[in-house]
Amino acid sequence: MKQSTTKLDSVQPATELAVDLFDNWFDPIETEVRARSRQFIEELIRGELDAALARPRYGRSQIAGNEAGADVTGHRHGSRTRSLTGTFGPIEISVPRARLTTPEGGTAEWKSQALRAYQRRTLAADALIASSYLAGTNTRRVRRALAALFGGTVGKDTVSRTWRKVKGDWDAWNSRSLAEEPIVRLILDGTVVRVRLDRKATSISLLVVLGVRADGQKVLLAIKSMGGESAEAWRAVLGDLVKRGLRRPEFLIVDGAPGLDKAIAAVWDGVPVQRCTVHKHRNLLAHAPERMYEEITADYNDMIYAATPQEIAARRKAFIRKWRLKHRAVADSLEEAGDRLFTFARLPPSQWRSLRTTNAIERLHEEFKRRIKTQTVLPSADTAAMMFWALLASGQINMRKVDGWQSLATKPIDQPIDLAA
Repeated sequence: MKQSTTKLDSVQPATELAVDLFDNWFDPIETEVRARSRQFIEELIRGELDAALARPRYGRSQIAGNEAGADVTGHRHGSRTRSLTGTFGPIEISVPRARLTTPEGGTAEWKSQALRAYQRRTLAADALIASSYLAGTNTRRVRRALAALFGGTVGKDTVSRTWRKVKGDWDAWNSRSLAEEPIVRLILDGTVVRVRLDRKATSISLLVVLGVRADGQKVLLAIKSMGGESAEAWRAVLGDLVKRGLRRPEFLIVDGAPGLDKAIAAVWDGVPVQRCTVHKHRNLLAHAPERMYEEITADYNDMIYAATPQEIAARRKAFIRKWRLKHRAVADSLEEAGDRLFTFARLPPSQWRSLRTTNAIERLHEEFKRRIKTQTVLPSADTAAMMFWALLASGQINMRKVDGWQSLATKPIDQPIDLAA
């Protein structure tokens, strides 16, 4: 039986003939753009030096007898090669050198304002690296993700240094005045993340405060890394907001954590508070066997999503009567929330959807967790808080206006719905 075989034309092993994907994707447009980029940058820096010396290259000073040298402020002395990486890729550029005359009569090395000392990347390149990190790419994977653009010049150390540049903006944001912010409503909630503390993976809480302006636009006001959601931790967060000038809000939406309730009572006692209906729903299910989940959910939704305050009150009474007999722990859990579970009914129905829950923050939590999933453990507690803020500050996450914002000027009625069962 004749056997057919296929042989390579060359004796060179197949592994040596293989090329990586993208290696042979020569692009004349990109090549020409990078060449022109080098020329443009060099001309830009030479023009900057010409302006500093008040004369072009090889330009002569005025002749003797006519205030010779009056326009000369220094002299050139060669050039040096610098490596620069931008969105156009890595290039080598020739940077002219010069010494300028100082007012004291000495000389000092000229420094370009366009290309800073020791600068190796453009600000746009740093922004691209930071954006890739925020998009969920960890420090070790950024090099592979951006290798085609930067030619493999970006490593995990570069990513870390670039990320540290964000800290200046983060510190300024944390200390900014809130006196001019027209905040009428606050949404408060926390989430747990794992960070590295003392070389060990540790769970910490990120306490988040979201504000709603008078025009309905949501805005992040504070994000603090704390050991937990105790009353002292929340008191520190709220106290910092007050210290920076935040005015007393007109309405609060919370998750029902005991520590947060105590902190609110100490800082803003008397402000209407709405307890998140989604969190309470989870509490109800936690008090019942799984076979009752569907029935509890149906009864709960009929009550929470009723069309009028009167219907809400009637269905609440029916819920408690039914579940006192069927499974008393469920009824007790609902009664524990009290009138704070129905505070939303004191405002126009057009606002109810945005008032019932802390979902505005929950969605931010979910997006944040999705971005850090590749890292498992964040480098530090400060990094966790800063990343949460940067996702919004960089525009990677956008927040829209709350539902019913047109009626935000309406004040809550003083009389809550009838909760007598």
